[in-house]
Amino acid sequence: MRTHVGEVLALFREHGELSRTDVIEISGLSRSTVNQRLASLHSAGLIEEIGGGESTGGRPSSRFALNRRRAVLLTADIGATGFVAAVCDLGGTPLRHVSELVDVWDGPHRVLGAVGAALTELLGDEEVWGIGIGVPGPVEFAAGRVVNPPIMTGWDRFDIVGWFADYGVPVVVENDANSRAVAEARPHRHDNLISLKLGTGIGSGLVFNGQIIRGSEGAAGDIGHTRAAVPDAANPLPCRCGNVGCVEAYAGGWALIRDLEAAGVHVDNVAEVVSLVKLGNIEAVRLVRQAGRVLGDAVADLVSILNPEMIVVSGQLADCDEVLLSGVRERVYQRSQPLATRNLAIRVSQLGEFAGVTGLALITADQLFSTDRIDELFESLGEPPVSAVQ
Repeated sequence: MRTHVGEVLALFREHGELSRTDVIEISGLSRSTVNQRLASLHSAGLIEEIGGGESTGGRPSSRFALNRRRAVLLTADIGATGFVAAVCDLGGTPLRHVSELVDVWDGPHRVLGAVGAALTELLGDEEVWGIGIGVPGPVEFAAGRVVNPPIMTGWDRFDIVGWFADYGVPVVVENDANSRAVAEARPHRHDNLISLKLGTGIGSGLVFNGQIIRGSEGAAGDIGHTRAAVPDAANPLPCRCGNVGCVEAYAGGWALIRDLEAAGVHVDNVAEVVSLVKLGNIEAVRLVRQAGRVLGDAVADLVSILNPEMIVVSGQLADCDEVLLSGVRERVYQRSQPLATRNLAIRVSQLGEFAGVTGLALITADQLFSTDRIDELFESLGEPPVSAVQ
């Protein structure tokens, strides 16, 4: 069975520096086949020689690594009230970035116009090979379209891919929580992970057995619009999605702003909620801790069913740290199966605002270097299609 050159490239993306001998041992390919694959990848500039390896008395073996700076990927992580745009290398590392406020309810033309302007400003003279756009709603991944988003008025089935067609490169559209899950899971090889994005709204991304769980319609993991377990369930609160009793209606950033206002504490945005918590405001601390309990109840069943090794929290509300996480832990450990929580870690992301753009770059690179599309890349570089490499 012939191993595609794209699968050899995947070894470098996963393992980092490798010698010819390493590739032979990991892949099981013959030396001549490995030499052919490496020559093809090196000719295209996808891998680079980085110096000698260990010597056993003869000439040190050459080592190779992914040429991360061969080109760049443009990414934009769009949230409810802002976005982060970045130029990333082929390994997913942001090289330059900018954060801007934006209202997703203003619709795709205004928001994507701002994103496009930011990317143009960030881009230098690098060659662009792909674009990744993250959005806070369900995504039909193959088509690159948002489908029936609960909070994104005017975005349903909008042609986001077509908006960036002038770049002439593959465009990936992904749910923002999914991209964050990949950023948390991939570098540390966490194969079973739940990522919670907590900001104005609530999102959840699932990575299990190393793969994103999107579901048949792209709606998998959307716990923000599942039913909240609250004492006053007979009188459920209305949610922005048009339903009542959703988790987001009790634990989302916009809900916390509403409840603080009702308690006589004026705040304009989620960042101000977080500031109040850090200052020790009693009402803000109480509401955020209760939001953590609501989230914990929502996640507990997922923990029992899916048995993740880790739950990672990102987004603006993650800055509330233990005030929020204590409530999550309380309910998860109380309600989930003991075996499922025995080694479960629940923590705040260390990636900060880069979580989304990093994950988008990794997912975009996955598509760009897949066995289905890498021929197109080679042809665009003037190289023989890799399917011709025997």
